[in-house]
Amino acid sequence: MKQFHLHLVSDATGETINSVARACVIQFDAVRPVEHFWNLVRTDRQLDLVLEGIRANPGLVMFTLVDETLRRRLQEFCREVQTPCIAVLDPLINALAAFLGIESQRQPGRQHMLDAEYFNRIDAVDFALSHDDGQSNWDLHEADVVLIGVSRTSKTPTCIYLANRGIKAANIPLVPGATLPAEIDLLTRPLIVGLTKDPDRLVQIRRNRLKLLNQGETSSYADPEIVRNEVTEARRLFSRRKWPVIDVSRRSIEETASEIMMLLARRQSSGLLPDGGKPDGTKPDGSLP
Repeated sequence: MKQFHLHLVSDATGETINSVARACVIQFDAVRPVEHFWNLVRTDRQLDLVLEGIRANPGLVMFTLVDETLRRRLQEFCREVQTPCIAVLDPLINALAAFLGIESQRQPGRQHMLDAEYFNRIDAVDFALSHDDGQSNWDLHEADVVLIGVSRTSKTPTCIYLANRGIKAANIPLVPGATLPAEIDLLTRPLIVGLTKDPDRLVQIRRNRLKLLNQGETSSYADPEIVRNEVTEARRLFSRRKWPVIDVSRRSIEETASEIMMLLARRQSSGLLPDGGKPDGTKPDGSLP
């Protein structure tokens, strides 16, 4: 296992540089970076601390600084100590500037400004939390997405991820012997998506869940035959309702959410609701229902 120091320098929260760095490092086997996070670097004094850290632990430097003075100091220092220094966003920003024919604003943390989009994300998070696991079904019609699936199919974390993208998402569990909320039959606006998972993987996840709760593994909750029946019945329900289905067995939360966002985008581009109708209440042929 090759170990190296990786300095991530940002004048904002560091979310972008962290994601880019990890996406790159994961492509290399048998390496382990020792990550040094330097976030909200906006003054000379703050940059001094960064330079001291790089000198103490030389390694690769990746940065997303927009202030020209701070950038120049960091790059000159790295040249002096012979450490690679990469401006992660420069190629994309320069390409956008050339394409658009305008200069970028070079304002730190601009993506985190308290604009309408930010408050929409906050509203979406509140919505996801208040509509988790079948709660508050009375206003499900306000959702953008409703996820339905048996227990442990990643419904909640997927809703939270979608909410952070500004998408109002609710989730409803499929419980053996229980019927779906009546409100589901009245929904026309939200995209309803069924989530499913390989029964064997589901059994293992549920057993681990029972261990964490200090409960016995003999519970019907993790019984292989019962779990297989749950998954089968869920798939039959999704098929009858003609809901799109996503198998999350080998998908990360991000991948599942991306698939859902793609389904939303396709529906939006077609101007159709899940039942084939249009937002104004007309059928695909233009007639009234």
